[in-house]
Amino acid sequence: MFHAQGPLLQVDVGTRETSEEDVDDVLESFVGGRGVATKLAHERIPFDADPFGPENRLYFTTGPLQLSTTSFTGRTNATAVSPLTNGLLSSNAGGFVSRNLAGTGYPAVELVGASDELLAIHVRDDGVTFEDVPDLAGATSSEITAWAEEEHDLSEEHVCCIGPAGENRVRFAAIMTTESRAFGRGGLGAVMGAKNVKAITFDGDSAPEMEFPSTAMDLHRDAATSDSIMKRQGTTSVTDLGNEMDALPTRYFSERSFEGAQGINGDRVEEKKYKKGTCSQCAFACKLPTRDEESELETEGPEYETVMGFGSNCAVDDIVSVMKSNELCDELGMDTISAGDTVAAYLASEGEFGNSELIHETVEKIAHREGIGDTLAEGVARCHEELGVENWSVKGMEFSAHDGRALHGQGLAFATANRGGDHMYATFYAYEYPLVSKDMAFPPEGLSEEKVERLVWAENKRALEDCGIFCRFSRGEMNEERFEALLDADFEDLLEVGARVVELERHFNNQRGFDRDDDRLPYELEGFDEALDQYYEKRGWAQDGTVSATPGSGSAAPADD
Repeated sequence: MFHAQGPLLQVDVGTRETSEEDVDDVLESFVGGRGVATKLAHERIPFDADPFGPENRLYFTTGPLQLSTTSFTGRTNATAVSPLTNGLLSSNAGGFVSRNLAGTGYPAVELVGASDELLAIHVRDDGVTFEDVPDLAGATSSEITAWAEEEHDLSEEHVCCIGPAGENRVRFAAIMTTESRAFGRGGLGAVMGAKNVKAITFDGDSAPEMEFPSTAMDLHRDAATSDSIMKRQGTTSVTDLGNEMDALPTRYFSERSFEGAQGINGDRVEEKKYKKGTCSQCAFACKLPTRDEESELETEGPEYETVMGFGSNCAVDDIVSVMKSNELCDELGMDTISAGDTVAAYLASEGEFGNSELIHETVEKIAHREGIGDTLAEGVARCHEELGVENWSVKGMEFSAHDGRALHGQGLAFATANRGGDHMYATFYAYEYPLVSKDMAFPPEGLSEEKVERLVWAENKRALEDCGIFCRFSRGEMNEERFEALLDADFEDLLEVGARVVELERHFNNQRGFDRDDDRLPYELEGFDEALDQYYEKRGWAQDGTVSATPGSGSAAPADD
């Protein structure tokens, strides 16, 4: 089995000491990325760790595919105990930093402790240096990028950083890289902020050499020649479909379709796109550099989830307003989904849906914890009672789009996901929209046993992708044979790797008090409890939602993609 190679680099940001450790057994068992970070976190983070405490550890990891030159592999994983969900959580970001992390020769970098001073860490293949950066207090993503370029001759492709939101421990603060790409979900930027680390840079020319089969070039060619609408509109290409299927959350989830969707859909985004955008080595080029000529606003995006969060859910039908919200979140360092939903909750409480000026002011206040922003910075689960609105979250994480009240399998997937109300954990919506071949698609309504079986399989496959690390958008090109060729293992064995990752996350969270009561939705679906029973049974877990076998033993339900 191909796997990431090299030692673990531990960086104690409090003592400013570093050490290396052989983790070959973990790499061999978990491939790389999310799997390796999850295994290390399970072993090394105390089960009762405070997300903001020095005992929490933040991991940056790559996989073996970051040693290749093929498409869909320009991603990096980050893992820690989340201040938003209070559970173990992984997030990954695109851009270009993954190859620079691999170039250091370390497949995993672990940050532990907390610094007394605002700190930048420079990880190179010839050593680690620590730099006090008091002048960067409050700096935005682009300001940190400019500093790295001017002071260290390092482009944005080498930098992971936090904005004011991370410094102020906003519970959904993001870690930003390549300026506009985000480790978005779960508040890992606040973990970095709690450690008083403003930026970490990666540079080197010591990536291990690994030969990949011709399948890698086949994948690259297919990415280049694909005529996918994603290349023009990114994920916003699904906006009209989601709206037509009553799966587009609107006015803080009080409605499921938006009469103003035509003002924020993929066509409007495509009109603002002014050049191609991509991630490291990827010929698919689905990113969205956009510009509004009248206001001179430039940003990257918005993607569909941001269109939902700051568009339909806030009742905004102006794509430029959504672009502005997107840019503010990127600069200040916040997850656009959680930020958008939380702002929508505030608008609901104030009767101010559609007020773009108030939206943008509120985003700024959240990042700096000013006024009402201090309340909203805690996230919906912690502030909904004060606002007098419903708690639209799972496990403390605000919902993404693809409404589970219309797409019932995705609703179940929101409930079972170890990281909460996030669509990327299983991407089950892809099987309930009429976007896949008939033999893979399900009717959107209902929770059949076949859907449950597919959900288990999909969670395992997504975890495997995050070990590799493959982009989610590779799913149209990556079949079983290509997984086997690129990772040099039987596909069922690879699925078992994914299953073990899911189970380790679940076990860690069980030790922090998570059980069946946390696998719940703020709405009812017919047959939900029976489907949840089936899910646990197929996983081999107890009916209270806890891991009943040796953690990491895994269960990979068979299915076809």
